[in-house]
Amino acid sequence: MNQFVLSHNAASELRLFPHIIEIGVIKNPAIRLNGFPCEIDRCLKLYYIQEGKFEWCINDRSYTLFPGDVALVLPGTSFGNESNVLEIGCFSWIHLQVNKNEKGELENPAWSSLSDAESRAINKILQSDHTPILQKFTDVGVILKGIQTELFKQEIGFLARVNHLIDEIFIQVSRQFTRMSNPGRDFPKTFMKLEQELRQNLSHQWTVEEMAALVGLGTTLFNEKVKSYSGFSPLNYLINIRISEAIKLLKTPGISLTDIALDTGFYSSQHFSTTFKKLTGYTPSEFRKNHIGTN
Repeated sequence: MNQFVLSHNAASELRLFPHIIEIGVIKNPAIRLNGFPCEIDRCLKLYYIQEGKFEWCINDRSYTLFPGDVALVLPGTSFGNESNVLEIGCFSWIHLQVNKNEKGELENPAWSSLSDAESRAINKILQSDHTPILQKFTDVGVILKGIQTELFKQEIGFLARVNHLIDEIFIQVSRQFTRMSNPGRDFPKTFMKLEQELRQNLSHQWTVEEMAALVGLGTTLFNEKVKSYSGFSPLNYLINIRISEAIKLLKTPGISLTDIALDTGFYSSQHFSTTFKKLTGYTPSEFRKNHIGTN
């Protein structure tokens, strides 16, 4: 692959793609001193190593990358070489403009064909605590080459193809990060992580598809594994978590039943009351009357 650099401010090929800040391939035949300083940028960066060995620092941690490896650099993360050196070798990259919401989550961009639920699940995976390196993940190299080909040839449908390929990168990278946690081999550990995620955002109206995506499984296999592990369907297990958290809150004076209902993910205080009585035998008010101050 020939080396090139397309920057949004200068390249006509990127005129229709304001979200692509830069894309390119570099073949570096000699060590460049002062060629790769550690910097913090606001865009999302993805690198694919084609040849050579690179020692890069991402978020103040050093990593060694070999051909086939992928580096994911999230917005606001420091990235470069600790010695400010660009080593010999060849790599391709893409820099993407992304926006964050008030919670610091990456927003689903307008150009993407991913659903909001899919985008939220992928963003959670990308921003979870894991290594930013995917070893021997050549799929990304193939996709990057496909984007470059579409940009240069600009045949009919290239606008949609390029955006679909960028979506494909996010899908494949998030799936690979999930596979690295071996959910099929260690489901109990994965299940505990899932429950932690659910409890941290219990007011969200989780769907089975979103929960399955969090652990990198299809909905059918996810349903089977949750049922086998817990004895409940995913949604019934989620309701049990909601009730568990509601019980804790009901023992705390000063929190209204409506606030407890909404904070624990029920649609309304009536929905909360009906579900609570069905599972405990008491209405929330009766439970609070009998148990307040016992915690």
